[in-house]
This record gives sequence, structure tokens and C-alpha cells, in this order.
Amino acid sequence: MVSKQLFTSKALWGNGVIILRVIAGLILFRYGLELFRQDTMSGYVSWLTDLKFPAPELMAYTGKGCELAGGVLLTVGLFTRLAAIAVIITMFVIWFIMGEPEFLAADGAFLLMLIALYFLLTGPGKWSLDYLLFDRRTHQPGTKQTV
Repeated sequence: MVSKQLFTSKALWGNGVIILRVIAGLILFRYGLELFRQDTMSGYVSWLTDLKFPAPELMAYTGKGCELAGGVLLTVGLFTRLAAIAVIITMFVIWFIMGEPEFLAADGAFLLMLIALYFLLTGPGKWSLDYLLFDRRTHQPGTKQTV
């Protein structure tokens, strides 16, 4: 029975995506907390200045703010698609403009961008505040739902 489940495309647990959403959110939140470290933020501003970014201080604080807010929102599954858009843009800038854009590199910014893209396309799932606040009332009891 177990081997049958391992060799099928059917999900073992349909709501298992919550694990990915919460862990990605917590990672983003952790990086976003750097917003409150003056020495770290000064380093980012210097780096962006060296890269000739326009308004480097604004860009550094905006990026860290997106990581912090996006991490919180992804973790709890609130306004998930809007948070995912902010995270995708932020991670794209970090990966493609500030870093070494290689598709086959195991770069954290690239992977977080892909995870955010997944949630933009699929939504947060049933175990989220989005579901409780916006979807739950529209689904009738006894009807089959896809997550």
C-alpha cells in the first residue's frame, strides 16, 4: 500500500503545501528582520550605491520591508497573492540584478522567487487566513473543492 502511494502523482496530503508556505514565510521574515539592524542596512545601502542603483537607501529599505511583510503574510496566508508579487519582484532584483543570475545555481533568492511564483499561481491553500476570510463563505458544505 505504501509503495503504491509513492509511485503515483496523487498527493499524499492535499494540504501539505502549508509546510512550504510557512517555512518560506519564516525564512523571508528572518531576512526582513535585518531592517532593524542599522549596520546591516548601511552595508546594503553601500552595496546598492556601488552597483549604481537609483535611490539606494530607499531601495534597501523597500526590499527589506517587502521581505518582512511578505514573510509575515505568507506565513499566515493573508493576502498571499499580493505578498507573492512583492516577494517575486524583490527576489528577482536580488537574484538577477544584484547577484549572479544562473538558472541552475542553488541560489536562495531564486528559490524563494520560485516559491512565491507557486503561491501566486495556486494560492495559499485551505489552511490560511485567505481561505477563512474570503473563500470559506463561498463554498457550500458537501461540495468537493480543489485546493
